[in-house]
Amino acid sequence: MKVIAEAGVNHNGNIDTAIEMVKIASEAGADVIKFQTFNANKLASQFAPKANYQIKNTNQNESQLDMLRKLQLTHSEFKELKLLCEKTNIGFLSTAFDSESLDFLVNELGVETLKIPSGEITNLPFLLEHANTNKKIILSTGMSDVVEISRALGCIAFGYLSENSDKPSINLFNEVFSSPEGKRILKERLVLLHCTTEYPAHPESLNLNAIKSMQDTFDLTIGLSDHSEGVYAPLIASAMGAQVIEKHFTLDKNQSGPDHKASLNPPELKEMISLIKNTRKMYGTGEKKPHKSEKKNKDIARKSIVASSNINIGDVFTMQNLEFKRPGNGIPPYKIWEILGKTSTKIFSKDQLIEL
Repeated sequence: MKVIAEAGVNHNGNIDTAIEMVKIASEAGADVIKFQTFNANKLASQFAPKANYQIKNTNQNESQLDMLRKLQLTHSEFKELKLLCEKTNIGFLSTAFDSESLDFLVNELGVETLKIPSGEITNLPFLLEHANTNKKIILSTGMSDVVEISRALGCIAFGYLSENSDKPSINLFNEVFSSPEGKRILKERLVLLHCTTEYPAHPESLNLNAIKSMQDTFDLTIGLSDHSEGVYAPLIASAMGAQVIEKHFTLDKNQSGPDHKASLNPPELKEMISLIKNTRKMYGTGEKKPHKSEKKNKDIARKSIVASSNINIGDVFTMQNLEFKRPGNGIPPYKIWEILGKTSTKIFSKDQLIEL
């Protein structure tokens, strides 16, 4: 089970804020902190509109491109953050939104896992670039259906397995996706995250049952990238079998920026991680047998066969002179039929454990 604390762009382009977020995520017990690496000029055109939640939470007069330019960190700042992650014992992860950023993460930062966001799931050339790195991949699936997910997985499997001379095509992606080798390589290297791309995502939009259906459909490790308010969805997802939880956090929900309002504050992040870890402890092995902590309570909670009245030598055991009472360290009640009709060879006083 992994918890990814999603810093995203909640640093607002400020390296000092990003550094503080690394420290807080590490102290909260997160396994990984995730950022977003992009060149705004390669991510959005000057004509790209903002989403409604972005308009609501940022300067309404600026374009999406202008907003993104303010949220960038430099390559040297990312190097600083990765070093800090190593020092504070938390994994570093970042989403690349363009080829230049992907190359930087792989060849300069040396990351071992790549995160592909929901918005890129139909960008098959970019998915192919990710797969060609041979790095492990976490793929978010917001806004997508089974057909789109299958096509993306086929593309990634093709990228992992194909030779440089193989010409990409949708038909080849489908063939590789259906092949035993394709299924094997995806199972080894890819995690699929269920996601609802809305900020915040309302309860009725979460469809957490998709975690189970995605597991059944794709037979891959499934997780949740959660954009809902609070900690309930991650807890429920964990109980439903999600192996990865990704959740946005911020230093201050009242800051200006696209994602702050749908994020956890530091105490909430810490609480969520603690609750998830305790939830996982509750799962157990699934084998129904007494836990070692229960064994000491057996004799206290269970009953034994006792005399309901004084019994003398030669008396016949009947339901009239026997009954069931605590403690449970005598003959258990289920053996009553082995005793009825037998003659007592001892004297028993009322409430005394029956011994044969």
